[in-house]
Amino acid sequence: MQFLLLVYTDESLLEALPEGEYDTMMRACLAHADEMRGEGRLLASQQLEAPASAKAVRIRNGRTTVVDGPFAETKEVLAGFNLIEAGSIEEAARIAAQFPWARTGCIEVRPVRDMDAERRRVGA
Repeated sequence: MQFLLLVYTDESLLEALPEGEYDTMMRACLAHADEMRGEGRLLASQQLEAPASAKAVRIRNGRTTVVDGPFAETKEVLAGFNLIEAGSIEEAARIAAQFPWARTGCIEVRPVRDMDAERRRVGA
């Protein structure tokens, strides 16, 4: 089963880390990702640029609006993702806890829906 680990970080907690700690955490994270990729458990991962570089697109009543980010007053922002294979959501949560970013934010674990099954269901 596939799970998406959405990595949220709190910029104030990252900035409060001792000098060099972010780099140490990132090296450990990348080594862990390489290990998981080698085992076939990490299917994809990517960091995101800062929210200020983003745009939000909405269509309401036929009108499209595009707004520059950031979009919400929140401490934690979406910083990246990891697409993994795991046998259960509990196993996926254990894997998420191994990433250092759980200490400076939150890692949301979401099951990935089977799009082929959805295509069949809607006849597409």
